[in-house]
Amino acid sequence: MTLFDGLSLGFQTALAWHNLLYALIGVLLGQAVGVLPGVGAMTAISLLLPITFYLDPTQSMIMLAGIYYGSQYGGSIASILLSLPGTPSSVVTCFEGHPMAKAGRAGQALMLAALASLFGSIVGVAILVLGAIPLAHLALKFGAAEYFSLIVMGMIGASVVANGAMHRAIAMLAFGILLGMIGTDINTGQYRYVVIPELADGISLVALAIGLFGVAEIMCTPGQSRGGPTTALGRGWRQFLPERAMLGRLLPPATRGAGLGSAFGTLPGTGAAIASFVAYALEKRLSSEPGSFGKGREEGLVAPESANNAAAITGFIPTLTLGIPGDAVMALMLGALIINGIVPGPAVMTDHPTLFWGVIASFVVGNVLLLLINIPLIRLWVRLLSIPYWLLFPSILAFVSVGVYSFRNSVIDVWTALAFGILGAILKRADYPLPPILLGFILGPMLEEYLRRAMLLNDGDITVFFTRPLSAVFMAGSLLLLVLPLFGVLRRRIRGARKPA
Repeated sequence: MTLFDGLSLGFQTALAWHNLLYALIGVLLGQAVGVLPGVGAMTAISLLLPITFYLDPTQSMIMLAGIYYGSQYGGSIASILLSLPGTPSSVVTCFEGHPMAKAGRAGQALMLAALASLFGSIVGVAILVLGAIPLAHLALKFGAAEYFSLIVMGMIGASVVANGAMHRAIAMLAFGILLGMIGTDINTGQYRYVVIPELADGISLVALAIGLFGVAEIMCTPGQSRGGPTTALGRGWRQFLPERAMLGRLLPPATRGAGLGSAFGTLPGTGAAIASFVAYALEKRLSSEPGSFGKGREEGLVAPESANNAAAITGFIPTLTLGIPGDAVMALMLGALIINGIVPGPAVMTDHPTLFWGVIASFVVGNVLLLLINIPLIRLWVRLLSIPYWLLFPSILAFVSVGVYSFRNSVIDVWTALAFGILGAILKRADYPLPPILLGFILGPMLEEYLRRAMLLNDGDITVFFTRPLSAVFMAGSLLLLVLPLFGVLRRRIRGARKPA
């Protein structure tokens, strides 16, 4: 079967009315759970997994996939409007999306997020179609040393993501790594920093993210102006469409974000959250005005949105072609396939072409449905900001409490979110960057795992990180990230010394 024949079969399958209906149900459910803090695609897919017993495999995968990438956009809605990330991958959306909303540009931010999500998904589908098998085999070449070096480079990139001094960012990164060490050691089974039994499984990522970026924002917001986002709602949704010049300016950041997201989505264990952080860091590094980031830069919004959606799509590459799930959500997808008697692997393209190509085509169809649904809803979402804050404040806290509690059915997680909210507000007032904490928390346990694994496989020889080609490239990139800011400081000092007194 040629590529054209496969795509033709896929769109015929995805556009059949019953499959179109399941795609619509999936994206609607995904958006709904993405908006709610702490719920996310994992919870929704877990609850709906038994339904796959009664559905055709193609229909069930189309619906579950719709929930997955629908939640990516749903999380950006709460991030932009309320600085309340519904999913970990939408945390980066807060950095530029929420300042745009506070400046009266909430509608435009939502429109840009929707367009960037669609663009990233299309790029992800193109890469999935053209390079599924080669990329899957490339991912197999990544050993423990390569993953360790890649994570080191991502962590050093956190100093680029952060606004302010690099030493503060590195301090917050180290704090995040320490938080990630709390819990049970995966090798020895010993407790580490477990002061109460409820922390034996570690700190909840949902509680940490919502506390630092949601509750902290709530605590810092009272008494501040919320901008004027509803002043021009009478002219219809076309007012939110970006101008042609802006689209031309934002196309390169969206393309870079989609490329990075596609690469990270292919690698098991990385995923959309890390891809969005790295995409944001890259745009800030490439910008001629990095100091303006954090104040409502469109490039810092579209690049992460494009990245996390591309990563969500290409995350299906190792799952479908190798049977290796990239994250917990992909593991559920794998379970849904096995429940239906389908063994994932390279043969799935030839043994089940309707399923493979139909699911791929549904990514495009589902994201177009998301865009068509949300364009008329943008005015409704923006109107949320016209609600008096004294009414919105308790409602947000109620949703946060329910969402955080439902993730692990733990009251401790609710108190954890509150504690990190207080800590986040204090750090924010002291001008310490919060994103490196979350990045260190996510990557710290992975860094430790791959370090131990690489040392065991190479008899404790630390030079393995510099002798393996891919690992050496990542380590060189890490060194470059550390050295480049120093060159900038030296250049400014030299210029200052040359100026006449």
